[in-house]
Amino acid sequence: MSGEMNKSLPEGWRWVKLGEVCELYQPQTISFEEMVKNPGSYPVFGANGLIGTYFKFNHVDPEILITCRGATCGTINISPPHCWVTGNAMVARPIGEAILHKEYLFWSLHGSDLSGAIAGAAQPQITRQSLAPIEIPLPPLPEQKRIAAILNEKMAAVEKARAAAEAQLEAAIKLQYAYVQETLKYQLKSYSVGDCFTEVSTGIGSTWSEYPLLGATRFGLAPAKEPVGSRPERYKLADIGTIFYNPMRILIGSIALVDVGDRVGITSPDYVVIKAKEGILHYRWFYYWFRSSHGERFIKSLARGAVRERILFNRLIQGSIDLPPYESQCIAAENIAKIRPLLMGIEEKLNHINALPAAILHKAFSGGF
Repeated sequence: MSGEMNKSLPEGWRWVKLGEVCELYQPQTISFEEMVKNPGSYPVFGANGLIGTYFKFNHVDPEILITCRGATCGTINISPPHCWVTGNAMVARPIGEAILHKEYLFWSLHGSDLSGAIAGAAQPQITRQSLAPIEIPLPPLPEQKRIAAILNEKMAAVEKARAAAEAQLEAAIKLQYAYVQETLKYQLKSYSVGDCFTEVSTGIGSTWSEYPLLGATRFGLAPAKEPVGSRPERYKLADIGTIFYNPMRILIGSIALVDVGDRVGITSPDYVVIKAKEGILHYRWFYYWFRSSHGERFIKSLARGAVRERILFNRLIQGSIDLPPYESQCIAAENIAKIRPLLMGIEEKLNHINALPAAILHKAFSGGF
């Protein structure tokens, strides 16, 4: 919050540095071998697998833990007593509860920008020297306790709302795949993949600049991260009904569909871009089948060797697929399309919920409660 130094605080509040009101220290370092000897003595807290430096916490009271994993700095938790922690970690403990309330400190750190606390680019670290100058607003102790109690209540409500929205989103996503699964109860007929698709192999030409650049991710269609390359005329048109995938990442689900309501765009000439043949295969049905467990097995049946192996169109058409009647595919596709507005509404709600903590913290630490 040091960037807000020029802003006035409510009467009776003041700016303080963490080093003035907190004891900042790194917990006791232990070896991996020591931890393995007694894995049940302390629970692992905030661990990304059993790799890295371990720290031992054996205080009677929970501590406020500030961690840095990779380039992400400022993950703040209240650690349980008696635990192991992996990775870069510092503890912030109030020098005296008569000056600084622990829960107030916890929330004020959540409201602070700790990105400047990273020291070193190759191996980012949080140090006492980088944390000590960070400033937080400090009201009188009774006010700290009051604010902390309100924040505990409000943040619990936010987490409850987020969990409910995420459950709704998961249920809606599962329903899409359930419609596909239902069609597989019909009598199926085997088709060569080559009989079901045509490949978009030619570039769009000189009109490439009229379109956005699209990419395929594990979550489906998304704006491409990389800019257009040196030969943009070779990029392929992805219009409504187009399915495309990154042949180097298909095994981890980098598959996209341009559906009704999506903006038509172009995609990399290195991607496999295909169109379903009407009357045999409905593009939307196939997309959700392709991203389901059925599609995963199909993809793995075509892959040979390493995970990074490319599955180009000439490999794809070597496979076969058991299809339900085209009419039942169309019904499932229509039902899936009806879910999209629901998904968009839930995602919008989640975006709003995810923005609430920052707004609540800003209000709290500017005297708004």
